[in-house]
Amino acid sequence: MTVPADAPILTAAAMREAEAACAAAGVSLAELMERAGAAVADIVWRMAAGAPILILCGPGNNGGDGYVAARLLRARGAEVRVAALGEPKSDLAKAARAAWTGEVEAFDERTAPAPVIVDALFGAGLSRRLSDDLAGLLGRFAGRRVVAVDLPSGIESDGGEAWMPPLPAHVTVALGALKPAHLLLPTAPACGRTLLASIGIDAARTMRTLPPPPLPTGDPAAHKYSRGMVLVVAGPMAGAAELAAGAALRAGAGYVVLDGAGRAPLSAVICDDGDALAERAADPRLGAIVVGPGFPAGEGLTRSLDVALGSGKPLVLDAAAIAAGLTALASGERRAILTPHEGEFARSFPDAGGSKIDRTLAAARQSRAVVVHKGADTVIAAPDGRVVAAWPGCPWLASAGTGDVLAGACGAMLARGGDAFEAAVAAVGWHIDRAARIGPGLVADDLIGK
Repeated sequence: MTVPADAPILTAAAMREAEAACAAAGVSLAELMERAGAAVADIVWRMAAGAPILILCGPGNNGGDGYVAARLLRARGAEVRVAALGEPKSDLAKAARAAWTGEVEAFDERTAPAPVIVDALFGAGLSRRLSDDLAGLLGRFAGRRVVAVDLPSGIESDGGEAWMPPLPAHVTVALGALKPAHLLLPTAPACGRTLLASIGIDAARTMRTLPPPPLPTGDPAAHKYSRGMVLVVAGPMAGAAELAAGAALRAGAGYVVLDGAGRAPLSAVICDDGDALAERAADPRLGAIVVGPGFPAGEGLTRSLDVALGSGKPLVLDAAAIAAGLTALASGERRAILTPHEGEFARSFPDAGGSKIDRTLAAARQSRAVVVHKGADTVIAAPDGRVVAAWPGCPWLASAGTGDVLAGACGAMLARGGDAFEAAVAAVGWHIDRAARIGPGLVADDLIGK
């Protein structure tokens, strides 16, 4: 399961706007359909490797893409059949059907399978769950090699509905831009490997997939404070803060202080006994404070959080510190990153609705902070509307303590200065990349090892 890095993401409404803008600029929707069908045909040609192909066409423009692909594949010499769910309804689809000179079967229980199935039934245009009868027809083709045009049929494009397709794809050809459903659970795995076909629309929007992790660069004039000084505040479960402190160093911070814990995870981490928090927080060289890992709600957290908030320094808040710090964050302006998992998110932002992207954006605007909504389908959102979706993450991160490591990495990136959203994106990229390099059997301590 893969998606292109740093690729645009468009909702269904934004995609319609982009297509309209393209048409206004002189590129017809018919030309866009031709480009889309050509992109599908190219991928199916390589995937089929000479095997017979069955293209399932729906009544809308997704079906039109299928007719174009069928025509171009037959022109290359492929053995192609087309089965249609009904007559085309849009003018574009009617024209594409007319240009296909081959036979069109009715798609029903008599439709014979083929080694390669192209699903061009609905794509991103689906507004309701598939009927049981249609789901049953599609389910008959399970086990074949399946290429979905834009989205497997049965998935709602924007990721707000958890509809699952009866015929998951091995490869999905996203047309013009990725859609939220390609990147969010539970639908993302059903898309298989998602490939982006750039058909010429302007997809420059505020939502993108995770970029490649930044390459490490060294400034010859750097010193430990210019690389970023991070203060991690420990709570009763000090091991979590130790992980965060070690991660801050491994993620590039030049100086890390662990306040309130008696054991340094790495010899370069400076440990305080907890009596000097206010003094440490006031240090003008300090670039970021991390509060929350291993720190349950209570008077101790409230006192530590008050000091951190009162310092005016950039903040990373994790776990119980997220809900505890929301009111103060929302009433001011500061660079801050929140790192909730799903349970913490639901407790902190109970009124956020819609898809995971919608909910994370709402939380970012409410808190006036960057929100890293953790999970296998991590979503990062900024109050100004920017979003990065990090699918797929790394399955080996499903282990206790890895979230504490991410909080520390966010602290390191934030302490360098600059934009909090970009710092969070860099930290998530570092976290996933480091976990992937370690692989199976990973425990959180491995992430802060050599």
